[in-house]
Amino acid sequence: MSTAAVVAVPTRERIGVAATFFVQGLLFITLTTHLPQTTDRFSFGSGELSLVLLGVVLLAGVGSVVAEQVAQRADSATALRTGLAMLTIGLAGFALLPTAPLALGVGAVYAVGLGMVDAAGNMQAVALEHRYGRPILPSFHGCWTAGGIVATLLALATGHLGPAGAVAPLAAVALVAMAAPMLARDRGEAATSVEVTGVPWRRIVLVGIALVLFYMVDTASSTWGPVYLHHEFGTALADVAIATLPYLVATLAARLAGDWAVARFGVVTPLRAGSLVAAAALAVIVFAPTTAVAVGGFTLLGLGAGVVAPLSFSAAASIAGGATSDPDERRRRVDAVIARFNQFNYVGALLGAVVTGLVGAGSLRVGFALPMVVVLGIWPLAKAFAPAKSRAIVN
Repeated sequence: MSTAAVVAVPTRERIGVAATFFVQGLLFITLTTHLPQTTDRFSFGSGELSLVLLGVVLLAGVGSVVAEQVAQRADSATALRTGLAMLTIGLAGFALLPTAPLALGVGAVYAVGLGMVDAAGNMQAVALEHRYGRPILPSFHGCWTAGGIVATLLALATGHLGPAGAVAPLAAVALVAMAAPMLARDRGEAATSVEVTGVPWRRIVLVGIALVLFYMVDTASSTWGPVYLHHEFGTALADVAIATLPYLVATLAARLAGDWAVARFGVVTPLRAGSLVAAAALAVIVFAPTTAVAVGGFTLLGLGAGVVAPLSFSAAASIAGGATSDPDERRRRVDAVIARFNQFNYVGALLGAVVTGLVGAGSLRVGFALPMVVVLGIWPLAKAFAPAKSRAIVN
């Protein structure tokens, strides 16, 4: 990248988009750390909660499709701001409405908004990474994790207040994030369709399968970790967020180091090492005799799996736009592919949240055994992440 291009890097927009990642992590983890209270509030069992999570995943997938359409007709910044507005409405309603049908109805708005923010946020992030000409996706996802850490600390401090006092006030944060500077479309008219023929979908699918495996692990940890501590070890409801906190802190450390690790070792080595560490960590969780050992397993899990998601989106964007020379055409093409690639996120979330709960209905130890095995699949898939000139030498 030339010196002139580096000077033109949109720093304000990078900070603004990073802030939206932070807010999304804050709001999402706020909800997941209050799931045990939600099950008590509406008298849900593990099976019923799994069905609710299934609905969230499916509606988030719809939101990702909506984000693609909005990005084509306007831009990804508009899609991101729309999603943030829906998060505000959905989160406040879910926390405040008194009955399960009402709360779940408005929660559907949150789920669609979640999908829009997921897809559009990553569209913005990969566009900025292309401007920078070096890996920066891990740091964006690190901001998401930092938001989750703040959410976990708040949950530990305000768990006694319940959703109305601890969750609803945070909805206003999404409104503030809507004002953050974002990367507008460079030039050209709004499009009603985007040509994505010629994209090497087979390679993108391989990267997407790795993303599925990561989100199986991540969602199982963030969604069922607090429930696991409560049911298996009798941890008090006000303290169950301790399962999420060390996982997120370790994930943040891995993601902050991810930019450097990829620049130093390439993309394949960190992914393969992470898959081994994650499998070992899940084994610790499955066989943990005490709360402290289980928490140690969640910590190790964050270190192992943390970089998979940002590297997946970065690889998908590189594959989608690598042969396109026109900047505006590249951005439209990458936006369309990223919105579709984001669906792998929800397949993994579906398996991690729903299947872990259903398989682990008798004991969540059994539920966590499933991601323990499948996370090893990232090892052979890692070579699909490598640039074309590097893949030939990857065994």
